[in-house]
Amino acid sequence: MLRWLCVVLLTLSSLPLLAQNAGVIRGVVADSASGQPLPGVGVRLLGQPGGTASDALGNFRFSGLPAGTYTLQATALGYGTRTQVVLLKAGESRTISLSLPTAALSLREVTVSQPRDVNQSLAAISHIDQVLRPVSSAQDLLRLVPGLFIAQHAGGGKAEQIFLRGFDCDHGTDFAVSIDGLPVNMVSHAHGQGYADFHFVIPETVDQLRVYKGPYTARFGDFATAGAGEFTTKTSLEHSQVKLELGQFDTRRALVLLDLLGHNDRHLLSKKPESAYLAAEYNFTNSYFDQKQHFNRFNGLAKYTGQLSERTSLMVLGSHFTSRWDASGQIPERGVREGLISRYGSIDPTEGGSTSRTNASAVLTTGLPHDAVLRQQVYYSKYDFSLYSNFTFYLQDPVNGDEIHQTDDRHLLGYTATYDRDAQLGGRGLHSTLGAGTRNDFSTLGLFHTVRRDTRLGTITNGRLYERNLNAYLDETLNLTERLTLNGSVRLDVFTFDFRGQLYDTTAAALTPLRGRKTRARVSPKLNAYYQLTPAVQLFARSGFGFHSNDARGVIRSTRADNALPRAIGYEVGSTFKPRPSLVVNAALWALHLQDELVYIGDAGEVESAGPTRRFGLDVSVRYQLTKALFADADLNYNHGRQVGAPAGANYIPLAPSFTSTGGLTLKRPGGLNASLRYRYIDDRPANDDGSITARGYFLLDAVVNYTKSRFQVGATVENLLNVEWNQAQFATETRLPTEPLGSSVDELHFTPGTPFFLKLNASVFF
Repeated sequence: MLRWLCVVLLTLSSLPLLAQNAGVIRGVVADSASGQPLPGVGVRLLGQPGGTASDALGNFRFSGLPAGTYTLQATALGYGTRTQVVLLKAGESRTISLSLPTAALSLREVTVSQPRDVNQSLAAISHIDQVLRPVSSAQDLLRLVPGLFIAQHAGGGKAEQIFLRGFDCDHGTDFAVSIDGLPVNMVSHAHGQGYADFHFVIPETVDQLRVYKGPYTARFGDFATAGAGEFTTKTSLEHSQVKLELGQFDTRRALVLLDLLGHNDRHLLSKKPESAYLAAEYNFTNSYFDQKQHFNRFNGLAKYTGQLSERTSLMVLGSHFTSRWDASGQIPERGVREGLISRYGSIDPTEGGSTSRTNASAVLTTGLPHDAVLRQQVYYSKYDFSLYSNFTFYLQDPVNGDEIHQTDDRHLLGYTATYDRDAQLGGRGLHSTLGAGTRNDFSTLGLFHTVRRDTRLGTITNGRLYERNLNAYLDETLNLTERLTLNGSVRLDVFTFDFRGQLYDTTAAALTPLRGRKTRARVSPKLNAYYQLTPAVQLFARSGFGFHSNDARGVIRSTRADNALPRAIGYEVGSTFKPRPSLVVNAALWALHLQDELVYIGDAGEVESAGPTRRFGLDVSVRYQLTKALFADADLNYNHGRQVGAPAGANYIPLAPSFTSTGGLTLKRPGGLNASLRYRYIDDRPANDDGSITARGYFLLDAVVNYTKSRFQVGATVENLLNVEWNQAQFATETRLPTEPLGSSVDELHFTPGTPFFLKLNASVFF
C-alpha cells in the first residue's frame, strides 16, 4: 500500500496543472452583525453536486469552473440562508463577500457536503453540538467529541482518563489533543505516556472543535490512533463578561473576559483589522469526599490577532495555568464493604499534587501567489508536575506505606509550517498541503518512594530526558469527478529518544545507571475517498497507518528494535446523511489493529505491554430537530476488542468499553431560555485480562438551564440529577490494607466514586 500510495502522490504532484480556461469563485463569509468571519459555513453551487465549507477564517473556494452563471448558497446553523448569483467568464477569478444574518436555529440549514478539511467527516455533527451543547468546564469540552468518555481519579487535578473507540486511552496515549496548534499530550511524562492535561483551557474562550476519529489524517502523528481533537480559541469576543458560579461542596468559580480593543465594529472599516482580549478564571472546591480536597486552579489567557498587511496576519497568544489539590485516591471495594471507610473516604489522605503550565505561541499566516497560503507557528511551554499517589497502600512497605511522588519539570519547544495550494489537474480541483515540523521536550523526571508527602525514603527512577520529533507530510486532495473526491497522503516521523539517569534494580536492590540514545522512524500512509451521492447523502471510505510512541525510558531499556513506535492500522466505511430535512446522521463501521499496546506505567517506572490487539465497532451519531425550539441528539458506540494471541477467556483488553452512549434534549427558545437534559451511559466491562474482575457501568442524568438577555445571564447546572452511586475511574489492583496480615494481598476492583447530586448556580454580566 505504501509503495502504491507514494507513486500516486508523486504522479499527482508532477503532472502539468491545466488552468487556462478554468474559473475560480472564492470568498469569505462573515456575521452581518459583528463582521467577524464565520467558520464551518456550508457553501455550494446550486444545481451541482458536492460543496465545501468555510475554513477557520471564513474563506471558501470553488475552482475548475467553466464560464457560466452560478448561484452561490451559504447556510449555517443559527444563521439565515444567503444566495448570490455570480457571472463567471472563462479563466476569471471572482471574489465574493457574504454576510449572514442571525436567525432561529434550524437543522434544515446543515449541509452534509464535505468540509474544506475533507477528513473531518464529523464536521456537521460537531458544528451542531458546539451551538447547542452546554459547556462549563474543560471536561465538557472533551465530551463534545462524539463517543468520548472521561473519568477523573485525583480530585480534579490530574488529566482525565479517556475512553474512545474501545480504547482505555489512559490519559491520552491513543487520543491526540491540541489547542490553537499547541500540543496538549506530553511524551515520556512522569505519570503516563501521552498525558493530556486539558485543564489549562478556559471553556468560554473556545470557539471551534474539529474531531477526527482513526489514524486517517496526515496532519496528526503521535498518539492519533483512536482519534484526535483540535480545539481553537476565539479570535475576538462579542462582548466583555464577568461570571460567578457557586455550588455545593464549597464550590466557587469566577471568570472575566475582557475585550481590549472595544467593540469589534470599530475595526470593520480599518484596513488592518485587529482584536485582542484577556481571559481569567479561578476555581475552588472542597469536593464531595470526606477528606477536603482544597482544590484551587487559576487560568489566564491573552490573545491578539491582527492583519499586518493585505496578505499577512499574525496571532500571538500567551497563557498561564496553576493548580493545587488534595486527593482521596482510589479505594478498595472491601474497604467500603467492611466498614473501614465510607464510599467517599480515603485509605491514604495525604495524596494530592500541584501542576502548572505557561504557554507562548505565535502564528504567522501569509498569502502567496498562485492561491497558496503559508502558515508558520512557533510555540513554547514551561510545564511542572508534582503528584503524590498511593495505589497499593501497604503491599510493598508494610511500615511506611507505598506512597510515591512523581515529578516532571519540562520545557517544550516546537515549530510547524504548512504550505497549502489550490490548483487544477486535468480540469479538476487539486488541493495540496505540504507540512513540516519539530517538537523538542527537555525534562527532568523523577519517581520516589515517600511518606505523607514530607519524607523521601528512596528513588525508583530519576534523570534527564531529551526527546525530539521531526516530521513532514504531503497531503493531496483531488476532485476526480463532480461527486467523487480522493484524499491521499503520507507522513514521515523521526524520533530521537535520549535519557540519562538511574533506575532502581529490584534484583540488585540498588540504583543502576539508565542511559542511552536511540533514533527511530515511522512512515504512515493514508488513503480516503468521499462520494457525494446526493446533496443529502455523503459516503466515505477511509484507511491509514498511525502509531503511538513508547516512553523514552522503555525504549532505552528494551533490546527490541520495534517497541519504540508501535504501528496502528485503521479503516472504516460510513456515511453522513439527512433522511429528513431536520435529521442529521453520521454512521461509521470501523476496525483498528495495534501492533503493540504499550503503556508506560509511571507509578512503577516501567513499560507494560499487552501485545497486539484488534478492535472493530460501529459509531452512530444522530441529531434531530423536533420543533423550532427543541432538539434531540444521541451517540451510540459499539466496540469489540481483544488481545491477539492470548487464549480465549484471557484475552480481554482491560477497561476497554464495549458499549457507550450519550445524548439528550435541548430547548433553545428565541426569548433567551435555554435548557438541556443529558444522559451518559457506559456498560460493565472487564477490568483485567480474564474478566474475573468487572468495572461497573453507570447511567447518569445531568441538567442545565440558562436565561440569557443582552446584558446578563443567569443559570443553574445539576450533575447526577438522580443521585446515582457510580464509580468514575476503576482499576483492578492488588493491594494490602494496614489492618490485613503481613504477606497477604487482595486483587480486586478499586475505584474513585463519582459525583453525587451536585448543584451549581451561575450569573453573568455582559458589557
